[in-house]
Amino acid sequence: MALFAIVNNNQLLVQASVKYFFLTDGWTIGRVWASDGLWNEAAWRRKPKVERLNLQLITQNETLWLYRVEEVILTIEVKPASITPNAIASVVLKRLMSAPQVIERLSYATASCQVENAQLLVE
Repeated sequence: MALFAIVNNNQLLVQASVKYFFLTDGWTIGRVWASDGLWNEAAWRRKPKVERLNLQLITQNETLWLYRVEEVILTIEVKPASITPNAIASVVLKRLMSAPQVIERLSYATASCQVENAQLLVE
């Protein structure tokens, strides 16, 4: 298992009041649920905040990207970008992770770091 982190654009990997999940490369975000049900862009007046971070975990020839979502999000539907016969149509993620859980998961990985802008590490 290997971990690759790419640091750029002053991006913080851990923030308070957010949740995280890993998603396999080639899968996309579908529907999103908040505490009041399915996300309604008209009611919230915006899209849900779901952001893929520049951190990937490679395990057993599979690339898992770390995503950050706002705290109000409870559940996320994910699905393959391309649908093939007899493939899984979608999966609903109900257990999103906290920052300490992400760090614990990453601590089990053999780490390798690639930094695009070393200046960000010394500021």
